Amino acid sequence: MIPKETVDKIIDESRIEEVISDFVALKKRGVNLLGNCPFHNEKTPSFTVSPAKGIYKCFGCGVSGNAVNFVMEHEQMSYPEALKYLAKKYNITVEEKEISPDEKLKINKRESLFLISQFAKEQFRKNLSETDEGKSVGLGYFKSRGISDEMIDKFGLGYSFEERNHFTKIALDKGYKKDLLLDSGLTSERNNKLFDRFFGRIIFPIHNLSGRTIGFGARILQSNKKSAKYLNSPETPIYHKSDVLYGLYLAKRAMIQNDNCFLVEGYTDVISLHQKGIENVVASSGTSLTKGQIKLIKRFTPNITVLYDGDEAGIKASFRGIDLILSEGMNVKVVTFPNGEDPDSFARSNTLVELEEYIEEKKQDFISFKASTLLKEAKNDPIKRAGLIKEVVQSISIIPDMIVRSVYTQDASKLLNIAEQTLVNELNKARRLNFEKEQKIKGNSNPTKFDSLSQNSITQDIEGKSLEKSNLPKDEQQKKLNQENNYNEAYLLRLLLKYGHYEISVNNSNQNDELNKDIMDAKKQHQITVAQMVIEDISHDEIEFKNSQHKSIWEVFKNKFYEGEIPTEKFFLRSNEANLVKQVINITEERHRLNNWKKHSIYVTTEQDKIKLAITVALNRLKLGRIKSEIKEVNEKLKSFTSSEEINDLLMHLSILNQAKLTLSLALGRNL
Repeated sequence: MIPKETVDKIIDESRIEEVISDFVALKKRGVNLLGNCPFHNEKTPSFTVSPAKGIYKCFGCGVSGNAVNFVMEHEQMSYPEALKYLAKKYNITVEEKEISPDEKLKINKRESLFLISQFAKEQFRKNLSETDEGKSVGLGYFKSRGISDEMIDKFGLGYSFEERNHFTKIALDKGYKKDLLLDSGLTSERNNKLFDRFFGRIIFPIHNLSGRTIGFGARILQSNKKSAKYLNSPETPIYHKSDVLYGLYLAKRAMIQNDNCFLVEGYTDVISLHQKGIENVVASSGTSLTKGQIKLIKRFTPNITVLYDGDEAGIKASFRGIDLILSEGMNVKVVTFPNGEDPDSFARSNTLVELEEYIEEKKQDFISFKASTLLKEAKNDPIKRAGLIKEVVQSISIIPDMIVRSVYTQDASKLLNIAEQTLVNELNKARRLNFEKEQKIKGNSNPTKFDSLSQNSITQDIEGKSLEKSNLPKDEQQKKLNQENNYNEAYLLRLLLKYGHYEISVNNSNQNDELNKDIMDAKKQHQITVAQMVIEDISHDEIEFKNSQHKSIWEVFKNKFYEGEIPTEKFFLRSNEANLVKQVINITEERHRLNNWKKHSIYVTTEQDKIKLAITVALNRLKLGRIKSEIKEVNEKLKSFTSSEEINDLLMHLSILNQAKLTLSLALGRNL
């Protein structure tokens, strides 16, 4: 259990822009920061971070929260785990009681996998640095590759013994369960016997974006045709190979600073470049590049420079992966090293200046690189040349930006010595085929659109186009009515959270009578807070919030008011309930704000200037919505009742409701 004062300190010292910048490239936009949302795929940034409020909100997919919520959602952590992560980032000491054996049993499987992975990493490190076999075999290999002690520590490199069950025995002795070892992929079972997955190999720990160990890559040191040279952890709940890039945890800041990511193939490529001083580098770990990996890079920069060794077969095999990068709207450059060289060997045999100069001199855009590579292979064969033109056109066709496509088409025309119009025709054909494929895929799904209720639709309904007389089907009428009620509840809560502490003048007479007066007698007025006005009005009319999340916010607000405190949105944003925080942000945050027109001597009336009117309108809209719902319920009952006495009672009730509806509609019409 983390003490409340420590939780408050963590929240107070966590700067949301710093926390999110570790995972997302943010750019200044007025008083806020803007970036691509890490929770859904988007080409136009809609992920907004407000340093002043300490919140984030994506206007594309709707996710929102504070710094703790972001870490929880992005890193799939629990609330205490996210607090510890932030405490570590801001050097805040967290003192908590020792976990008892019973509490250990309650740790979920995911957290247990993190724990066993961290334990394995530490054990492999000890094997490397504290044992004779580790020093002579594992450390000897790293030294032969020129890897320094600093890099060994930085990347947490280790060694697994030749003994087939060395790690498993130690883990079992330390109290880790057999099922956990098997689930983590660190141990395998054959013929009722347990074996280490990694033995006789050097170990490369793999980390997630927050630096937690999630898996391992391992290289065999002895020549063995029956064993794979490299072996990775299997898929687990915390390790998905297609969504992981080796070294990203250590590269993300440099990627943002340099606005570029170097993409290499192997672990040692990353380590050697780091050792030389180039840190904005990640590896696909020998696998074909995936969309998940590309999206990870895109969070930090739209620019990728792929560093290839001189193997032409490997280069051609990677074309599909680079096409995926282009389809995400990213900019791709390519650098090839001389035959027999790879980024690792080239970095070791050259100075940092020589390495940077070589990359700068040799890099070229991918389309030109692909065309020149295929031209070498095609030579003068017309069939092969036609095929390569189609391949180049296909790569250009998947680029989302029209101007970039046009520029590449012009360059390809010159390079391939073919009329630009011919390429344009082929390009249009390819794009049409791509579009048809997309439509077929979309046609198999049935996405639903959130039908937000506009201000206009509410005004129309107030003016008399009632839902009861609508030609819409009953279920659509109910849906629209529910949306209207949700909107009304949310708007009232928004005013409460923003202006609940404001003082306004009210008439001592009945509020409904007040609505019909044009002139107020100042002697009969007194000052109360907006919060008091709303709570008294809603309590008097016994109105309940229908939306469960709105109801939760209302109950907390009301209870705090009765305790002598008027909570603001900041109070709710400190909650450990992620859903509550998200709902409060959704209610209070506005995508578009009025500019500061006052500096131009232009004065715009806002709800803050007329808060009493805004509250009165909001209350009456809420009441009108409830009355409409009740009218609908009474009309439904009339269809099923047969007793004349019951029908007369309902008709009398319906008459009262319609009169109340008319009164509120007239009042709203005047105030609007």
